[in-house]
Amino acid sequence: MPDLDKNTQIEQIDVETMTEKHGIDLDELVKKYDTESRFRTLSGWQAKITSAVAILLTLYVFYANYTGTVPSAQLRSFVLGLSCFIVFMMYPAGRKGLKSNSAGPVDLALAFASVLSILYVFVNYNTIAMRGGYGTTTDQIIGAIAMLLLLEAGRRIVGKELSILALVFMAYAYFGRSLPGFLAHRGYTITRLIDHMYISSEGIFGVPLGVAATYIYLFILFGSFLQETGLGQMFTNMAIALAGGSPGGPAKVAIVASGFLGMINGSAAANVVTTGTFTIPLMKSVGYKSHFAGAVEAVASTGGQIMPPVMGAAAFIMAEYLGMPYGKVMIAAAIPAFLYYLAVFIMVHLEARRLGLQGLSKENLPKLWEILKERGHMLLPIVLLMYLLIAGYTPIFAANYSIFGLIAVSFLRKETRMTWKSFVKALEGAAKSSLSVTIACGVVGFVVGVISLTGLGLMAANYIIELAGGILFFTLLFTMVASIILGMGLPTSACYIVTATVAVPALIKMGVDPVAAHMFAFYFGCLSAITPPVALAAYAGAGIAGANPATVGWTATRLGIAGFLIPFFFVYSPVLLLQDATFLEALWSVVTASIGVTCLAAAVIGFLYRPLDKFSRAILFGTALLLIHPGLVTDSIGFGVLALVYLLQRSKGEYTVPA
Repeated sequence: MPDLDKNTQIEQIDVETMTEKHGIDLDELVKKYDTESRFRTLSGWQAKITSAVAILLTLYVFYANYTGTVPSAQLRSFVLGLSCFIVFMMYPAGRKGLKSNSAGPVDLALAFASVLSILYVFVNYNTIAMRGGYGTTTDQIIGAIAMLLLLEAGRRIVGKELSILALVFMAYAYFGRSLPGFLAHRGYTITRLIDHMYISSEGIFGVPLGVAATYIYLFILFGSFLQETGLGQMFTNMAIALAGGSPGGPAKVAIVASGFLGMINGSAAANVVTTGTFTIPLMKSVGYKSHFAGAVEAVASTGGQIMPPVMGAAAFIMAEYLGMPYGKVMIAAAIPAFLYYLAVFIMVHLEARRLGLQGLSKENLPKLWEILKERGHMLLPIVLLMYLLIAGYTPIFAANYSIFGLIAVSFLRKETRMTWKSFVKALEGAAKSSLSVTIACGVVGFVVGVISLTGLGLMAANYIIELAGGILFFTLLFTMVASIILGMGLPTSACYIVTATVAVPALIKMGVDPVAAHMFAFYFGCLSAITPPVALAAYAGAGIAGANPATVGWTATRLGIAGFLIPFFFVYSPVLLLQDATFLEALWSVVTASIGVTCLAAAVIGFLYRPLDKFSRAILFGTALLLIHPGLVTDSIGFGVLALVYLLQRSKGEYTVPA
């Protein structure tokens, strides 16, 4: 039974160790799988002006949201214009530009052109509003320039897929009268399209960008301040103290730490590299196979996007689309997220039991009380944030006052006290961390704008229902496949917006609860990060683990199977989303579903009290489905079958790991 080398200290497993000992360049690895990380490091006056613009952007967003006095169109144009400026300064047109520490003449020209063209709306807001959505020739020329620059900015920071999708939708709007069947429409001129995309509030300055410039930006700022106080390291240390010593402890550490950090990190791949540099070597050191270690980290990091209270960027957009308080979205997501992580946690525990793995030695475990004594007070702002959201306050109010509380609480101890330098760094970091979601929401405005202009959403909903033969299960399958495919090339927020406007209406039209319908699309957009053939989070984990990417991808899919099944159950029974459920119904559904995912974990790993044969695994898989689905009959059958399997296992005696 492998054990952690007694001379290996937890603190030594860092970026430097990974680079020197394992020959892995982590900077290159994260740039390979995360487009947002492919930026150049500026120097000189360019670095100073870019930092100044980033700080100005954050301060303006905070001021606008705190006072509520800035018109939405002005705020959105200001945020998008300055974000494009930073993108053209930091993100080169190609990989060769990453080696340079300055933006060339072309990028400088594009950066200033983006500010001038997009901030044209900010400056001329009142005049444009008086025209009622119709632009002058000047408006349209500047609008065309702004739209092209936005598409290029999107290509640089998000990837070419989203910009190509936007162009396809624009072509659809223009060539509509030449298209066959249900896709045909009257078609729109170039000037009409520019007016709709640039002048109106239904194009690039629509709801997605509005959410990015308010809720999302403020929560990113909150997370940026948290990082500056060292809370990320505290989460990791707490996870080690709580779970590190149990069988297979490092894998459990990865689940807990990555889940916490994933809530404030919108990119699953980036989160894998951030925490995986520490957790994956630890998992391998106690005996987990390389591909399994990489898969655990990928699944845990991906789950951060579905875990309340932050849930990545798309959840805020979901609340806006549903027209309901974000706190209710957060509550609805709680049980499915808990079941997802519970299933993964039990799987790594059963795998450790099956292989006879041990945890970390006691001398390598930090003391929980010491951790809490040093930084535990920094949990108070998170508690305040959750309270305000659950109490019904708006996300803007909750984020603003949680930021104030965070800064104040940081002064309680020297270790967390924010200095002027760390304060400014947090402001700048928030702007740079928000770039990908801001630009993505701007670019996806082309898609949303075309759908609102042509009525494609309603036509697509009817076509999906017709294609599925009016059967809900097949409609869900089509939506799942569409969400996963879109998620392979798009950020989660962009993927969710597209499916929410095209596929989700079909589900709602078939009688699915709106919250369940939107959450369904959201889940599979997130899970695309671990779904082959383009499982970016899994491939990032494979790079650190030194394992075959395809093997890690399929292992991650197996470990994350609960995430693929649970959405179907909450569509058919919204009690799992706490919709129209009493307290007792909710409690009972949590208990039975928890036992159900335990059966699911045992079936996937092939171990319960001792190894399971294929027949027993199949029986337990069916039992899991019965227990996850709320209902007295299904629960009764599930409990009976589980008891029978467990008793048969125990009757065979104590399990001993083969030599």
